[in-house]
Amino acid sequence: MPTRAKYDTITVTPLTPIIGAEVSGVDLSQALAAEQLADIRNAFTNHHVLVFRDQTLTREEHKRFGRLFGPLHVHPFHVKSTQPDHAKSQAMDPEIHIVKADGNSQHVAGEVWHTDVTCDATPPLGSMLYVTQTPEIGGGDTCFLSAIQAYEALSPAMKDIVKGLTATHDGAKLYSGGYGLGRPEGGWPNAVHPVVIRHPDSGKLALFVNRGFTTRINEFSPAESDAFLELLWRHLEGHVEFQCRVRWEPGTLTFWDNRVTQHHSVWDYFPHSRYGERVSIVGQRPSL
Repeated sequence: MPTRAKYDTITVTPLTPIIGAEVSGVDLSQALAAEQLADIRNAFTNHHVLVFRDQTLTREEHKRFGRLFGPLHVHPFHVKSTQPDHAKSQAMDPEIHIVKADGNSQHVAGEVWHTDVTCDATPPLGSMLYVTQTPEIGGGDTCFLSAIQAYEALSPAMKDIVKGLTATHDGAKLYSGGYGLGRPEGGWPNAVHPVVIRHPDSGKLALFVNRGFTTRINEFSPAESDAFLELLWRHLEGHVEFQCRVRWEPGTLTFWDNRVTQHHSVWDYFPHSRYGERVSIVGQRPSL
């Protein structure tokens, strides 16, 4: 459960006792004072999902805020994909990842529980999605879960088992298998990570397997791996008490800790439109 903290320069209102908070009293289009940035960092460590309302940002201001937490990540779509939309986006700005859906969409990004780009050897530390268009009929929320709380809810015996395991994460599972994108030259990224990782700031442990990218437990047989992953995914995804839900409004920026959360974009608004732009921050290699 997040630590109750005092913030001197911002107001932080928790969404739930477990995960998520709305932050007010800050204009992200302006340069942040050191005290404001320190308060935001503290809130990020405590709540893992921060929601900033009523923001008006240019792409450069959006990226500037992201860079306060580290170098910006370039999505594999921009490096690998030959799809026209992604090639156009890359030419525009490879550090901006467009997240949109409308009446022509066959899928929406993030409609399965996942952690962003865990197929990379160093997945993003976090992501910042800035939404400027929401469906006029409502909907299009994003659900988040706490992988820290999911780990802490395991039995002692299960904690001992998972801490000794590693898992393979493969971009082909989501990008080709889920979105139907062709295999690029050299293939999609893939990586091996511990099943349990330690948050570098809080020291808390979290489950680090997700339905979007994780393909197998390396120490198990294929049949054992499939069954065990399904057990972990159902545990992560099936407890509403691990979750919060963000309802988007135009001008909302949500910043989530990619190391210890998963998210699910709810596509309940077809054929209406939602549009946002995301920047992600380069992280460290996950470790226990």
